[in-house]
Amino acid sequence: MPVTPTYPGVYIEEIPSGVRTITGVSTSVTAFVDFFPRGPLGRAVQLFSQADFDRAYGGLDTRSEASYAIRQYFLNGGGEAWVVRAGSDETDAAITNAAIAIRAGTSGGEVLRLRAASPGRWGNALRARVDPLADPARFDLTITESANDGTALRQEVFRNLTMNIGAENVTVVVNDSSQLIQVETATGAVAPQGNGTFSGEFASFSTIAARPEGRSVQVAISGVTAAAELGVTAIASLREARDRFQNAIRAARPDKRTFAEAMVEIIQVTGGNPRLRVLAGPGLPTDRVQFTAVATDPTAGALNLTGTGVVTNVQAYTAGAAVVDTGQAAGTEGKDGGRPNAAALQTALLALKDVSFNLLCIPRTADLENTAARQVIAAATVYCEQRRAFYLVDVPVGINTVQEVKDWIDDPAAMRSRNAAVYFPRVRIADPLNGFRLRTTGASGTVAGVYARTDSERGVWKGPAGADASLRGVQALEYVLNDAETGTLNPLGINTLRSFPVYGTVAWGARTLRGADALVDEYKYVPVRRLALYLEESLYRGTHWVVFEPNDEPLWGQIRLNLGAFMHTLFRQGAFQGASPREAYFVKCDKETTTQNDIDLGIVNIVVGFAPLKPAEFVIIKIQQIAGQLAA
Repeated sequence: MPVTPTYPGVYIEEIPSGVRTITGVSTSVTAFVDFFPRGPLGRAVQLFSQADFDRAYGGLDTRSEASYAIRQYFLNGGGEAWVVRAGSDETDAAITNAAIAIRAGTSGGEVLRLRAASPGRWGNALRARVDPLADPARFDLTITESANDGTALRQEVFRNLTMNIGAENVTVVVNDSSQLIQVETATGAVAPQGNGTFSGEFASFSTIAARPEGRSVQVAISGVTAAAELGVTAIASLREARDRFQNAIRAARPDKRTFAEAMVEIIQVTGGNPRLRVLAGPGLPTDRVQFTAVATDPTAGALNLTGTGVVTNVQAYTAGAAVVDTGQAAGTEGKDGGRPNAAALQTALLALKDVSFNLLCIPRTADLENTAARQVIAAATVYCEQRRAFYLVDVPVGINTVQEVKDWIDDPAAMRSRNAAVYFPRVRIADPLNGFRLRTTGASGTVAGVYARTDSERGVWKGPAGADASLRGVQALEYVLNDAETGTLNPLGINTLRSFPVYGTVAWGARTLRGADALVDEYKYVPVRRLALYLEESLYRGTHWVVFEPNDEPLWGQIRLNLGAFMHTLFRQGAFQGASPREAYFVKCDKETTTQNDIDLGIVNIVVGFAPLKPAEFVIIKIQQIAGQLAA
């Protein structure tokens, strides 16, 4: 603020410099839209690595072209991506969330329903285990995502939960922090039935006498029966009974994990009256441990494993139908539905409205019928033009000759966009889901990674093509082009992928879809168009401070200063042609660009010009023979 002098002395006043630094935007954040086996529907999720994608969307899936494209993107140098899972094709089976329903007891009503955090059959691998606590109104909840062999892939544990209203309510705790499930309904105050097989209660524990011939309990798990030998010495306490009993079950069938890794615990479910609980080792969620006494042995009765008060429950709760005589109520099976159609893909594009991206890939279009694919391509190119982004188009499946791709690109003219490029042929990559045999897929994800790598190493003004633009992870090309064939595609604005000795497989073209020679477009080349988009977005974001400032020469001077500094930085980095700034760029904002009428209308006009670097597509070497000259 201006200082008003009120006393003799020295005053300090800070004067604004008018410098407002413009920061260049990112140039290679890539958005992918397609089918994925898991993940939120219709919402963009930011990812920074292949591991992020695996966790959020389930990794590679043979039905998802984009899952392979994303893998190629990160492999080739991509660093940031936004992923949108498109909805199901409505002509196929509906897409549903898996749901787990739990009763209050073996004969009680449903009190807790859990649903998978996102739709799809992946949720059928979720397992819920309820562990009762000494307070009958409280329980622990363990959620596990299991592999086919029962091995835990991911696990979440929520402790000391209650069905009552409050900070420890199961809905509040789980929905706030779980990445795997959400509580759909939680009714009543009664805790859900705990998992595992429970003995009757022990008001007191009497010593089980020693038997010279030994004592055993018959154990049955998933149709496998074995005798658990408890030994010949007396058991003097419940804790000793637990240890002896667990060792006996594990030794009964060490070749079966359900026996070998079984666990016996002491659980206090009501005030002061403990029970023994038995959980089988890893196996099916519907595994149940059942006991019967050997005919002449009272051990089962002594451990309260049979008779009144015993509860035989499943190992874990899972999605799907109810299991008879347990706490498992009827849930819902998760389903993937069909792959997205054109309408679903276009709808999914809208999920990108609140995120900033520069490149767009929709690999699913390559599998669509021709009319539907062109519908999506047209919508995507218009969307990219509105968002100042660039669309990488995949060649359709089955287009694998030069004539076929020429016919495809010529119909219709709507394909011709400055903000899009196409690469031919399709690439062949190793598929880990098929014994690493080669899989043919679109090139968009691979090329997007090359764009990102080139931007990082050289700048957005460098064409993402040439000997440095190697395609990592590409084992072969669907069609091998020669120079003559490349010469027929290049003038049509079709970028080619080529294989050369030493260099390997590389991108060998950098033209936009307006890059056909006949169109004579000023944005013929990919680096020129992407540099323009970079300048537009950076200056758009960097000049918001101008709004509502006094529209006169002091403002215009500040604009010239700030925009000029930004452009000069790019000039020094080699982004423009010219030996001097005057030859490379200009920033004009004065009374010539902004007239009095503009001022009256509240308008300030800024004109920025730049001399772009254009790629050297054709290197011409001229050789002249000279006659030998006699020395004078």
